[in-house]
Amino acid sequence: MPKRTYQPNKRRAKKKHGFMKRMQTKDGRDTLKRRRDKGRETLSK
Repeated sequence: MPKRTYQPNKRRAKKKHGFMKRMQTKDGRDTLKRRRDKGRETLSK
């Protein structure tokens, strides 16, 4: 049986989807803005 596709790694998740990474691009900042507007408790990892 092959390995499962999702091998969680907290450091990699933060590096790829964390707040600092989101802030680096305009699209990422727009994502955070949408999440704020919607009232999300968590904006990013």
